[in-house]
Amino acid sequence: MDSNQSRREFFKKSTALGIAGLGITAIASGLERVAALNEEGGSFTLPPLPYATDALEPYIDKMTMEIHHTKHHQAYVNNLNKACADGNISASLEDIIAKISEYPAAIRNNGGGHWNHSFFWQLMGPPKDEANTPPGKIVDTLKASFGGFTDFKKQFNEAAMKRFGSGWAWLVKTPDGKLAIGSTPNQDNPLMDIAEIKGTPLMGVDVWEHAYYLKFQNKRADYLTAWWSVVNWEMVAKNL
Repeated sequence: MDSNQSRREFFKKSTALGIAGLGITAIASGLERVAALNEEGGSFTLPPLPYATDALEPYIDKMTMEIHHTKHHQAYVNNLNKACADGNISASLEDIIAKISEYPAAIRNNGGGHWNHSFFWQLMGPPKDEANTPPGKIVDTLKASFGGFTDFKKQFNEAAMKRFGSGWAWLVKTPDGKLAIGSTPNQDNPLMDIAEIKGTPLMGVDVWEHAYYLKFQNKRADYLTAWWSVVNWEMVAKNL
């Protein structure tokens, strides 16, 4: 077995163990996990959720999770595979994202949608309590960059609310090693060479209406308030 095969087997086993025990931070970071879930046989597949579809209740409802995962995310996977086949493209998702300006819109939209959602599922988990306060080391890190956790949430929410139409809000580590908050349109992300904010994603939130419309209608602010209750701070800490 070559090194690439060994790496794929390791990540496949790690993913299975993480999902089984909901200890998804003990094995690999969110970024590694996204890469692992997209290196199978040259075609892209829908990763399983690391929790049941009703596990985020009452904050994110079961039907939204089912439709979001099995319909919207699956469509990105299907369309990405078709676009790659039509264009005779055989590259890893990581390479596609990094050089997205070289690819047609179908690859950009669906490759971004696949990467973003694979990352997003890992950033949520069953709520422990409504406050869902992050551990002290995260609070200290955010305080150094944003003045405190409350200030960080305010700035992050502003980025999410001010994103016109569909898109994502992100916390990233910039190329110079600093933490920054920003947003991207549609299914763009900070790893793309055309991104409005560039860096390594540490956490992100989907603000497309399909992420919240069934429960919150057009009330994006109410969705964001609920979303903070299911943030998986252990994964964010791992990414940090």
